[in-house]
This record gives sequence, structure tokens and C-alpha cells, in this order.
Amino acid sequence: MKRLFLLEDDLSLINGLSFAFGKQGFALDVARTLEEANALWEDGRYDLLILDVSLPDGSGFEFCKKVRLVSKVPIVFLTASDEEMNIIMGLDIGGDDYITKPFKLGVLLSRINALLRRAEGFNPVDTELKSNGIKVLLLQGQAFKNGELLDLTAAEYKLLCLFMQNPGAVLTRGQILDKLWDCEGNYIDSSTLTVYIRRLRMKVEDNPSEPKMLLTVRRMGYKWNVL
Repeated sequence: MKRLFLLEDDLSLINGLSFAFGKQGFALDVARTLEEANALWEDGRYDLLILDVSLPDGSGFEFCKKVRLVSKVPIVFLTASDEEMNIIMGLDIGGDDYITKPFKLGVLLSRINALLRRAEGFNPVDTELKSNGIKVLLLQGQAFKNGELLDLTAAEYKLLCLFMQNPGAVLTRGQILDKLWDCEGNYIDSSTLTVYIRRLRMKVEDNPSEPKMLLTVRRMGYKWNVL
């Protein structure tokens, strides 16, 4: 049974989601404040987190930052705002997906199931990747640059592995979205992928504004360039 963690202060929404998740066979723990969330959170206990952005004592962004210090568990943000800056912020600090209120329950469940499938299905055959001073230990889920551990989110780590496993090959946006997010990119648009690419370059490139490893191939996609 998959165990979900919901951080949400709207009681009516909590009741509705609790019923829906129960029918799907999920176990659910609920916190209504950051204080309650900090008391309940335990790394490795949950398969996916659903975080409201606006809370009585803070923001779901704060809790996400804390979780990302120790865990790559999939995180979905619930937000009443669809402003681009809020969406980018949520992705930049480690969120894997977002959904704006009000939302359709079926869409939320589809996104949750897709994230859970991806978390289970990302099983590389090799145990280690090396290129351009970057080393990825696949069994440990860690990546290093020149011997120093990179602080990558789950999405960034998967994206890096995908490129390093296909050196020199041009990967289209469609191929990348299909590999990482299933559903042929239905729930992750092109601009969101651009955010992930930019974020990864900030961490692996010596000069992100002039990338040498993760290159954009005009009108085609991206490729991992072996120096």
C-alpha cells in the first residue's frame, strides 16, 4: 500500500481527498500546519507528498526545502495561484509537479499515479556513469562533480541520468518528457522542461550561461556533449 502525506489546512478539501485516496487504496497522513508536518515527517515513510502552498503558519515551500535536504520523494504542490513565478519557485526548490486550485480530482489522481510509477520504474541497468567530470552512482542515487556531491532534486537527477546514458544523441523535448513523465508530456509543458534544463545547467556547468556539456540543438532538442 502506498503511503501519501498531505499538508493542507482546508478541512473540506482534506475530507474529500481522504475519501478519494482511500478508494484508490492509498494510506494517508494529514497535517494542517507546518508545525504538525514537522512532527509527522519521517524520511522513507512516505511514497509521495502533496503540499499546499499557503498555510496558517507558513508555506509549503518551506517544508519542501526541509524535505529536499534528506529525501528525493516525489512532491506535488497545490496552489491557488497559477502565476509563473510561483510555479517556477516550486519547481526550483525541488517540486516535481504542481496543480492549481480549483482542480479536477481525476487530474490530481492521474498525476499522483504517474509520479508513483516513475519513482518505481526508474531502474538503470548500469551502476555508474562518468562523463565530463560528472560521476553518477546509480545504486545510491547520487551525483558528483569533480568529487563534490551535487544537490539535485529527483527530477534533476533523472534528467542528468537520461542525458549521460545517451551521450552525443540529440533528445527531442517529446522524447525527454515521455521518458521522464509518461503520458507523452500531457501534464508537463515545454516551458516547464526549460526550467528543469536551466536548473540542471546551474549545477553541472562551470559557466551556465555558456554551457559546454548540456547543449541546446536548435529546433531539435538537447544533447549531452562529451568533452
